[in-house]
Amino acid sequence: MRADNRLSMALVLGIVLFTGDPAVAFLRPAKIPEATDEGQPAAAPAPAPGPAVDPRFDSYDRANPDHTSLQQPEEALRGFPLDQNGMVDWARALRDGIISPREVLQGDETYLPLDLDVIMRNTKGMPYVRFPHKTHTEWLACSNCHPAIFAQKAGTAKIRMENIFRGEFCGKCHDRVAFITHRACFRCHSVPQPGQAMPN
Repeated sequence: MRADNRLSMALVLGIVLFTGDPAVAFLRPAKIPEATDEGQPAAAPAPAPGPAVDPRFDSYDRANPDHTSLQQPEEALRGFPLDQNGMVDWARALRDGIISPREVLQGDETYLPLDLDVIMRNTKGMPYVRFPHKTHTEWLACSNCHPAIFAQKAGTAKIRMENIFRGEFCGKCHDRVAFITHRACFRCHSVPQPGQAMPN
């Protein structure tokens, strides 16, 4: 299985793995319903249907006889908020408290998200790109992206959309797990250039 497919599958199941580094991020288990007076767990409300799995990014080996023992994404992600393309809106799930990421598996648990926006201006005629570190570091350790995907020096990553579509740079997650870029251009290209009006 290719490395980017493994990462995609891990993210879909709510676990971000970074090989060789204990500072990995993953999601806490779902809350267990409160018990009733009779001692039995309260019935949970019927969840909304989960997002359908895009066959282009299906990284399961469905011929494997153990495949049926895995929790399927349709079940694991049922009730999660969806974006305009029917994919899980992970940032909203975090804001709404549906997921509660752990910063690290072991060691320092005082890690705080980095509240730093980076504006990328080499965007030709498109609005500039705002990269919000806070949205990403609220549930990903820095080591998930640095230095393997992005060098930590401004201007060193020559990011082009074709690289992203091929699964490089931002494409390690976007178009695979996080929102689909080519259907949501202005979620990233969100800062108008001087004299430029943003589309409605």
